[in-house]
Amino acid sequence: MGLAVACVIIPTACTISYGFTSIGGLDYSKVKSVSFDKFPIRSSYVWAPMEAMFYDSMQKEFASKTKLKVLKRNGDLALAGEIVEYSQTNKSVAADGYSAQTQLKMTVNVRFTNNSKHEEDFEQRFSATTVYDSSQSLASVQEELVQEMIDDIIDQIFNATVANW
Repeated sequence: MGLAVACVIIPTACTISYGFTSIGGLDYSKVKSVSFDKFPIRSSYVWAPMEAMFYDSMQKEFASKTKLKVLKRNGDLALAGEIVEYSQTNKSVAADGYSAQTQLKMTVNVRFTNNSKHEEDFEQRFSATTVYDSSQSLASVQEELVQEMIDDIIDQIFNATVANW
């Protein structure tokens, strides 16, 4: 009986507690907020909803994956930039000589400022591509494909800025 009581008491007597003060290279004791400028479209080919989709997705990513407070301006971390490319090209040709697949590409230029550690500041371009069957109209697949590219680019930006991977 004594052994049974000891087995119950010992596992519950010890607790392990740990917390994170940083994610990757992000030190929450120094960095408490992030701000985003709008990322205007500066490419020759434009799909207007892309700007708002990108901005909203970026805010959601940082709000859900960090403890940073999202501000409109003057964050400890600041991201600004523009969508510099949105293009489509033929990816493959079918036996009949017509395009079988079309590739969409999106490139975003990002200026990152870490106001607590300026040696981490950078300006860099991030790109993503996706392919769709040319028998589909771009209008019927555009929203879904643009969101896929935005998600990919935002993952790249997140990793380059706060995750430091």
